[in-house]
Amino acid sequence: MPKSGGSFVQGYNAQASVYQPAMIIVGQHITINTNDKQEVEPALVELNKLPKELGKVERAALDNGYFSDDNVNALLDEGIEPYIATGRQSHNQSLEERLAEPPLAPPKNATKVEEMQHRLKTEKGKEFYGKRKSTVEPVFGIIKEVMGFRHFMLRGFEAVKGEWTLVCIAYNLKRLCVLNA
Repeated sequence: MPKSGGSFVQGYNAQASVYQPAMIIVGQHITINTNDKQEVEPALVELNKLPKELGKVERAALDNGYFSDDNVNALLDEGIEPYIATGRQSHNQSLEERLAEPPLAPPKNATKVEEMQHRLKTEKGKEFYGKRKSTVEPVFGIIKEVMGFRHFMLRGFEAVKGEWTLVCIAYNLKRLCVLNA
């Protein structure tokens, strides 16, 4: 992976799609891309491999690292309602800003991105996107801190893909034990 300063480090970007209600990993892949903007399409490919009996993904919450017009459209093309942060939010919003209600409808002739931005400002949108912080992010925290997986031990793309698959399986088994306790 390219590193700031023009150097290069052998590294990988691990991705996971998480079913929010149960915090179970339902899709995963590895990439050498340094940012996440190119990772929605591969995630959709993985999600499309799931058995149809499990149901269909209806909504997706992604952080601002995934934001692009192409990603919004890719999700919409799959019939998935996107909730992608379009930038960093201020931590010190005034009470008025925090409690302000958005207009009832997006502007006329709104683009798909503008419609999504409006959806993110609604009560339901805030609630759904807010769950990402307590469901998706902890998955990576548990993998790193509880399971102790902070770096890949194998070398080579194919080997690392297998290693990440095993880590995700181990996480899911651990999670299933917690859910069934």
